[in-house]
Amino acid sequence: MSRILIIGGHGKVALRLAPILAERGDEPVAVIRNPAHSDDVAAAGATPLVADVESLDAAALSELFAGHDAIVWTAGAGGGDPQRTYAVDRDAAVRSMDAASSAGVSRYVMVSYLGARTDHGVPEDSSFFAYAESKAAADEHLRATELDWTVLGPGPLTLDEPTGLIEVAEPGDGRVSRADVAAVAAAALADDSTIRRTIAFGNGTVPIADAIRG
Repeated sequence: MSRILIIGGHGKVALRLAPILAERGDEPVAVIRNPAHSDDVAAAGATPLVADVESLDAAALSELFAGHDAIVWTAGAGGGDPQRTYAVDRDAAVRSMDAASSAGVSRYVMVSYLGARTDHGVPEDSSFFAYAESKAAADEHLRATELDWTVLGPGPLTLDEPTGLIEVAEPGDGRVSRADVAAVAAAALADDSTIRRTIAFGNGTVPIADAIRG
């Protein structure tokens, strides 16, 4: 059994990840900012842990992370305010990686997006620019750490039912259900061949475990 900390624990992917982990015998712990969301994450099979990762420094995050076996970052500012996007998607994410290192939690799975990279090409006047910049910086920081990291790059997210099937080599437009993103994150945690790899994917025809195997 692994104790897995899900950051952004009330998000749509996180609420689908928690029951997958719980059903296979892991112990998911969901970090949430709003205590009113505790019942939702508990119903999904996770232990709620109220903390604001945006405001905690690396030392406080390290204390929060201690005793866990892995971290899955699914948090996000949700767009809108660029300053908050940088604060959450870049700065808090980077602090969480440094905190994971100091807490001795080596396994770290980042849910990013298809096409995230430093040369993303998004124009500065686009509402997506702050997010593209933030995710690129966070992903690059993670790849430079000594953590056992995996970066997941799903395409546009849908609310479709899970299929259990993806494509990773040529994912087309990469559209993928949030439930399948959660399943990919769970599968990555269970497969050490995904360590230190970036996996871009969308829904397709290959069973998830087979598709991500290195």
